Amino acid sequence: MVAGFLALRLYSVLGKRTGHEQALPKPAEERVAMPPVTRTLDAAPEPRESLNRAIEPGAEAGLRSVIAADSSFDVNQFVEGAKSAYRMILEAFWKGDEETLAWLVDEEVRAAFLQSIAERKALGQTLDNRLVSIERATIAGASLEAKVARIAMRFDADVVAVTRDAEGAVVAGSMSDAITTHDVWTFARNLRSDDPNWKLVETDEA
Repeated sequence: MVAGFLALRLYSVLGKRTGHEQALPKPAEERVAMPPVTRTLDAAPEPRESLNRAIEPGAEAGLRSVIAADSSFDVNQFVEGAKSAYRMILEAFWKGDEETLAWLVDEEVRAAFLQSIAERKALGQTLDNRLVSIERATIAGASLEAKVARIAMRFDADVVAVTRDAEGAVVAGSMSDAITTHDVWTFARNLRSDDPNWKLVETDEA
């Protein structure tokens, strides 16, 4: 039942238009939440400049290929969904929630996450991290090859990062100071597949 819920949740927030999308509840400090809207690269009810703020130069051609191959794809809803997935994946990694990670990331990324989690457990350490805000989320690139769509998202975020030892004492970081992170995460989906979920396939620092 939990696995089914997670798959349904990811489907609801990444790149599909059903008219009933609702992203995961966000903490009060999230300053970038926007209501879901129906918008594609070529049909925007708001000025074109508004949509372009979410698309970096060089990504538009790839996005047009994705839209041509999947008419249900929506740019703005993908961006909003990617932000929700960013939060979900970070929180699962910080908590060591391997089951959630299995549904949100592909095997290679999951293996790297699990190795880091195992090393953390071996040291008796836990992460007391918190995503304070996502200051910027833009599509940095997009491509379509053999019906596999890949979209790279650039995230600028503020994170409180604290590492505690087995006794709960802080060994690194501070609860009072947030650090700014710059990440580029790539999500992918096989458009031939009946599985509607996008998964994280690559992570990098911007």
